[in-house]
Amino acid sequence: MHSWPGGAENRHSTGHAELVPYWFRQALSKKPTTTHVSPENRPSDISQSSSQDSPPPLGPSSEVSPTLPPTHMGADSSSSSSGRWSKDYDVCVCHSEEDLAVAQELVSYLEGSTSSLRCFLQLRDATPGGAIVSELCQALSNSHCRVLLITPGFLQDPWCRYQMLQALSEAPGAEGRTIPLMSGLSRAAYPAELRFMYFVDGRGPDGGFHQVKEAVLRYLRALS
Repeated sequence: MHSWPGGAENRHSTGHAELVPYWFRQALSKKPTTTHVSPENRPSDISQSSSQDSPPPLGPSSEVSPTLPPTHMGADSSSSSSGRWSKDYDVCVCHSEEDLAVAQELVSYLEGSTSSLRCFLQLRDATPGGAIVSELCQALSNSHCRVLLITPGFLQDPWCRYQMLQALSEAPGAEGRTIPLMSGLSRAAYPAELRFMYFVDGRGPDGGFHQVKEAVLRYLRALS
């Protein structure tokens, strides 16, 4: 019969400890080590979960730019706010009541031309029920050019004289804006208020209509 090293005393002092191998007891006595994960060595699943919880950072392609106010100064808008289309009419024809037929012929000629000039004819375009003074002043201010059909009836009509003085007071120095068309009068009868302006002689074959149209177009071209 063999005996364990150390005798019976050792067997009683250690009990069952001798039955457990030494390497197993060493393994049990070791403390578990805690693995510290640095930000650089963080697992991919952790980074993915954190990226899902928080919004991704803004890159150069996703930067939020400040909201700019809408612009209204394009090519079309700038041209519509100035130039020919800034007023309702191209020509306002000022005439006496007895010269209505001649004024209608002039308007038909200007509107029927290739330029399709926009004309204001008082008895045709004035607002029904409107005050005469207000309508006349509004027509003059809303027209680029004013054609004064100067005839013997024009000089005797107080409203025609009012329109002439109103046109001169609004644009005394605007060359080409007020166009006198004299018909049936001698040069001596030409109104003194218009002596500093050249007039169109209506004794020609077309009644001076062509010259009036060219004068209006010249003024409109200067606006653009």
